[in-house]
Amino acid sequence: MRLNYRIILLVLAMGLTKSSLAALNVFACEPEWASLAETLGGDRVKVVSATTAYQDPHRIEARPSLIAKVRRADLLVCSGAELEIGWLPMLQRQAGNPKVLRGQPGYFEAADQIERLGIPDSLDRSMGDIHASGNPHVHLDPRRLSTIATALSDRLANLDPTNADYYRKRHDEFSQTWEEALQRWKTRALPLVGARLVVHHQDWEYFFDWLGIIRVGSLEPKPGLPVSSGHIVKLKKRLQQEPPLAIIYTAYQSPRAAKRLSQITGIPAVELPYTVGGAEGVVDLFTLFDETLKRLLEVIP
Repeated sequence: MRLNYRIILLVLAMGLTKSSLAALNVFACEPEWASLAETLGGDRVKVVSATTAYQDPHRIEARPSLIAKVRRADLLVCSGAELEIGWLPMLQRQAGNPKVLRGQPGYFEAADQIERLGIPDSLDRSMGDIHASGNPHVHLDPRRLSTIATALSDRLANLDPTNADYYRKRHDEFSQTWEEALQRWKTRALPLVGARLVVHHQDWEYFFDWLGIIRVGSLEPKPGLPVSSGHIVKLKKRLQQEPPLAIIYTAYQSPRAAKRLSQITGIPAVELPYTVGGAEGVVDLFTLFDETLKRLLEVIP
């Protein structure tokens, strides 16, 4: 009887330990938020990402496997500003998980935490695929990302108060390392200040705002519209007077238009990782900015 009593106590103690370490299930809409959640949450979170660096986050199929993951989630972390409007609401409806609906603690939009760029004064479908809440690609400014990290850490602590001190400690460590990296990137990027670039889509506005880079053209004739040969010809004529540093595109965008414009103008086309996993060695947010700056600096004459 005494042995059985000891076994029961041991089982209960193991259960309490397991409970205190139980992972929060985090559903991240994009790889950058999966990486940030893993960094801040450590072994207290279990993170899945709905997308990869090779998928356009605007257009994702609401697959049954994703519905099942949303159904199990304690926290949903997305870019917001309507980036996921074409597929996330369907996942939420089908999953039937009230914890991760808008307005609940389990729903977190990164764009809500910072001052957004590109909020239109008016909306007109002739303008293309314009986001009413502003440009959603907020992770490409490390200053804003720092603010988002603080808010996400607080949310983890709110959802899992037992491990609040753990989340705060991890955030403090991240914040210190991030600020050091921010200063290093700023110094390294000085040659890019005032640089002129052509983009595929307007997903680099926050990065440009951070470094003072100028967008002088887009391969898309209007945001979200497909590239056309006629538009490429117009771009060529416009860029001949003052050629930009480069034409940039991401891992999830077709390189054909960028390479075609490069071929007829002599302007280098550069693929940038855009998010975690978008290039070899880009395994977290730190290496994302390291590699992005490296590739841009390599094309400076």
